[in-house]
Amino acid sequence: MISWLLKQPDKDEQIPPEKIAKTYRWHQLGVLLATCIGYIGYYIIRLVFTAEQNDIMKAYHFTTANVGLILSCFGIGYGVAKLFMGVLADKCDANRYLMVGLLLSAFINIFLGSTRNLYIMMALMFIMAITQGMGAAACQKMIQLWWGPRMRGTMYSIWSSAHNAGSFICVAIVQLAVFLFSGSIAAVFYTASAVSFVLCILILVLGADRPKVVGLPDIATYTDDRVILNDGQISTSDQTDLNVGQIFIKYILKNKLVWAVTLTSMSLYLVRYGIQSWIPAYLVQNKGFDPANAKWLIGIFELASVPGVIIMGAISDALKGRRALVSIFCVLGTLICLTIYFFNNNYTLIIAALIIMGNLIYAPLTLVGLMINEVVPKFAVGASTGFMGFFQYIFGESLATALIGILVAKFGWLASNTVLYGASILALVFLLYTAVSETKMQKKSQINL
Repeated sequence: MISWLLKQPDKDEQIPPEKIAKTYRWHQLGVLLATCIGYIGYYIIRLVFTAEQNDIMKAYHFTTANVGLILSCFGIGYGVAKLFMGVLADKCDANRYLMVGLLLSAFINIFLGSTRNLYIMMALMFIMAITQGMGAAACQKMIQLWWGPRMRGTMYSIWSSAHNAGSFICVAIVQLAVFLFSGSIAAVFYTASAVSFVLCILILVLGADRPKVVGLPDIATYTDDRVILNDGQISTSDQTDLNVGQIFIKYILKNKLVWAVTLTSMSLYLVRYGIQSWIPAYLVQNKGFDPANAKWLIGIFELASVPGVIIMGAISDALKGRRALVSIFCVLGTLICLTIYFFNNNYTLIIAALIIMGNLIYAPLTLVGLMINEVVPKFAVGASTGFMGFFQYIFGESLATALIGILVAKFGWLASNTVLYGASILALVFLLYTAVSETKMQKKSQINL
């Protein structure tokens, strides 16, 4: 199994020059479908517990603090896993790596649906988080290796939107399973796993690790793709003789822009999960929504963001990669929507704010995920993804789940509002720094050409 997962050698037989363009397009389509389908599967598994939180609290007699602790176990485990699994992804066949992570997550999800014990649930969520950590790094690596800069923002946004679709599909699966199996919580988890097993097969059929594995030239040769590093130097290689430690120290820890983008993403994740994880509880307890309707709003919050994310990705491509600038305007809009969501009791306005906020939160989250990959060489994409993921989930999601759960239990929902406002402002500060750095890097690269 280990040797099957490791990076595969380049194919000896090369595609004839006259067929390269057509073959490239077909494989790009396959990779896009594999990454999107795969990530949909990851999110179906990931959000089953969130979608069922009200039913679980009622049936298992859990409190909001209990639910927050279970969710925080996922956040902590996922943060640690993304760091190490991201680094490991750089040494593996990304497509196979993606499939194995989903397969293992689906198996663990079956056990999660079979227990009512709080501590076993916490342990299973932590273990599942480790296997879930294999998904994002594999997908981001494939996108970085299969598309040049002119289309990468758009393709990355389409892929990123897959998790929004996955969230909506998860809610649909939950509702269907509840209907078919008379409200059985366990059956909901089993159904989600069954769907994910089918998606694993599609990943293997459709995807490919990198162009050279199928006899195509690498993306740097095909599109003249260049990576501008923190010091203005230019990198085009997707292979290196450096070991994992050397890559991590040189291109991650010593890269100021990696730190700035990572802290931006951490802050935005706190906002994202501070909203998403508590939609059912917040709207039912604080705004008087019907529990069934509140559950659907998780999916609506996610799915409604898809067009906005893709449009913002395309705009950042049109602005020649000025992704931080686009993100700044999105965060400013998020602050306005948060105010409506927190301090208005009109159901229509609250739902409208959630829909708009989904676009405005997920667009910069998508763009910073791409930015972190574009400031390191291609052979360090997994490491940069993992490093950012560590901060996103250890600090971002954990604070949004465990801390908010505890604060709400002690001080009420106003405490949650304060945390989310503060995180949004912090993200804005780091984005301003990143936007200035983008301009400086472009100028340095022109000198080095």
